[in-house]
Amino acid sequence: MRTKSMRISFFGFCLAVAICISFPSSAVDLYKVIRIVDGDTIQLNDGQVVRLIGVDTPEHHHSKKLRRDAERSQRDIETIQALGKQSTEFTRQLVLGKKVRIEYDKQRTDRYGRTLGYLFLPDGTFVNEEIIKQGYGSAYTKYPFKYMEQFRAAERNARDKKRGLWADGGHL
Repeated sequence: MRTKSMRISFFGFCLAVAICISFPSSAVDLYKVIRIVDGDTIQLNDGQVVRLIGVDTPEHHHSKKLRRDAERSQRDIETIQALGKQSTEFTRQLVLGKKVRIEYDKQRTDRYGRTLGYLFLPDGTFVNEEIIKQGYGSAYTKYPFKYMEQFRAAERNARDKKRGLWADGGHL
């Protein structure tokens, strides 16, 4: 009798473990994207503003970065702003109103207090990479991060295939 009871307890334990593995706790931590700040920054329903790790998109707001983008790419400010609007629209279509899961890296916030994260849609789409893969951003490699080589490869591929903002042979 004791052996049968132990087998049932062991079976119950195994079943509980299997359920936990099948439904990881991160699946519960879903947030809704309520606002697109720009191509690489979004806001969630809990108020967090999330800067996407490893992604750099052109600016469309007047700023020092807009001027740097224009100088670096040797394009005028209006062109950079137009590209920034395209990147923002791509991100809007990809995530606005949708649920996302956040994955963090070593540093959780930037100097502006924004959350730094990787975003994933419920279908598994890796948002940060998708923006780069479709040519609406470049890999931001100033600081090391977990997916750096993956993002560099996605950018090379987008450039080679002239996707998104690379379509006219442009530079971000």
